[in-house]
Amino acid sequence: MKATLIAQLQIAKNFFNNTTSCLTESDSDFIPSDGMFSAAQQIAHTAQTVDWFISGAFDSEGFDMDFEKHLSKISNFTSLQAARKWLTDAFEKAVEKLRSVTEAELMTPIPEGPVMGGLPRAAVINAIVDHTAHHRGALSVYCRLLGKVPKMPYGD
Repeated sequence: MKATLIAQLQIAKNFFNNTTSCLTESDSDFIPSDGMFSAAQQIAHTAQTVDWFISGAFDSEGFDMDFEKHLSKISNFTSLQAARKWLTDAFEKAVEKLRSVTEAELMTPIPEGPVMGGLPRAAVINAIVDHTAHHRGALSVYCRLLGKVPKMPYGD
């Protein structure tokens, strides 16, 4: 099971990177409309959420529901390069976490609460994949609005 979960994370990261590869550093501050994330903030938010799911499922404190604090952190992102580094690091840490836990720990239920309570810890991997796909899709629209054609995510 661990190998499958790790593969799912790696595939999700590769799909995300393929789709967003046409964005350049000069696109970092692109915002389609007032009140939306910039391109850099979209990627930073995606990275932050990978960390959030892993921390929430595996750390004793559970899910940090202080969303104002989370938004504050990503609002400072103005660089695609910095956001992409965070995303790479977040996926690497998630893979490391999966490698470090036992199969039994992966099946241990997440404590009852507002996020995935009662589900096995392994379930956060599907949530990460889904959330990453959601933001990959949003960023593909950003690419189109910038006059760029995003790569198909499923290639190499």
